[in-house]
Amino acid sequence: MSVRSVIDRYYECVNAGDWEGWLGLFDEHLVMDEQLAGHLEGLTALRGAVSGIQQVYSRFQNTPRYFVIDGAQACVVSHISATSAGGKPIEAEVANYFLIQDGKIAYMANFHDSVPFAPILEPQPRQARESE
Repeated sequence: MSVRSVIDRYYECVNAGDWEGWLGLFDEHLVMDEQLAGHLEGLTALRGAVSGIQQVYSRFQNTPRYFVIDGAQACVVSHISATSAGGKPIEAEVANYFLIQDGKIAYMANFHDSVPFAPILEPQPRQARESE
């Protein structure tokens, strides 16, 4: 699969909520530096991050705007439009860097302002215990 094909599929899967398809794009020994989730290594760690994504967002779209591809590397500037599980809107500009090896994402990093993500970073209110 070409670098552009992998990148296009990445955004197709994210926007369709096809997390299994998305996970299939990554090398089993991937390394990811994700601004909110931190440093991740391997598919097991990434699978855990997907679980978190599904819990904190009720809607998540990441629309690519600009692509720069140089050999096995790519940078994509995109716009995230999402809704937190609590119903708060999130709008953010993002840059994703990809290194593709043997048709799989071997390394990925993203860069964005964390302020728009406050609705998912804020501590959630505690639910009252039934006995109270």
